[in-house]
Amino acid sequence: MLLTFTSDFGSGDHLVGSVKGEIFKLNDGFQIVDITHDIIPYNFMQAAYVCKNLFTAFPPESFHLIMINVFDNDLDHLLLVRHGGQVLGMADNGLITMILGGRPDEAVAIPLPKGSKKGVRVFASVMIEAFNKVASGMAFSKIGDTQVKIQEKAFMKTFQSDQYIEGQILMIDRFANVIVNINQAEFEASRKGRAFKIVLLRDVYIDRISRHYADVPEGEKLAFFNEAGYLEIAVNKGHAASLFGLGEYQGVGPTTQGRRQYYQTVKVFFE
Repeated sequence: MLLTFTSDFGSGDHLVGSVKGEIFKLNDGFQIVDITHDIIPYNFMQAAYVCKNLFTAFPPESFHLIMINVFDNDLDHLLLVRHGGQVLGMADNGLITMILGGRPDEAVAIPLPKGSKKGVRVFASVMIEAFNKVASGMAFSKIGDTQVKIQEKAFMKTFQSDQYIEGQILMIDRFANVIVNINQAEFEASRKGRAFKIVLLRDVYIDRISRHYADVPEGEKLAFFNEAGYLEIAVNKGHAASLFGLGEYQGVGPTTQGRRQYYQTVKVFFE
């Protein structure tokens, strides 16, 4: 059985290994596929962008353990979800509706043990036990509380006017390519066949959509819609983010309540 594992733990300590050890203790038949453990802490937008692509990449009835912002709220339960033939286990923190763009097909609350320390190993053990029940054929209604009122958050929307569309930077990948939350359908609907300029700096812009990196010479900038359908700004064999001074999410404040989310924006002007 396939089990993907996504987290914001990073790789600097034991957390990822501890979770995998807990998984194998409870079911050594899982084949673990690491998606990423480098989600920026508290960055729901980046997490949603990464996780929403899991549904088309894996076969039906794959399991997905998503441990992102797991302690964002002091909850007494976790969330077990089935949607589009995939099974997910995660915190009930609003991320699921950002990933799906709406409510899941099925969702139940899985209670955390009362009085237990709510660490990552407890989170993993509770979810893997729930996954084991799903794998055995047990109905969702028998595994958890079907009356759960799941927390909801919305994927950040673009701002659109007749003259331009403005999007937020979702993430900057390891090649310093910049991914913006403008999808191709939104772009074309706003464009209406007009010429456009994707403005990067005062006098620096891109005015055509490429198919892939090799459409331009080395060192040249380009824009295209990536496999996920979102606008990507890149430099062929270069580093777009640093070259154009583009940045991603920054969390400000020492606590959940004090944090604010800042996303740098990119504008596409129509002519």
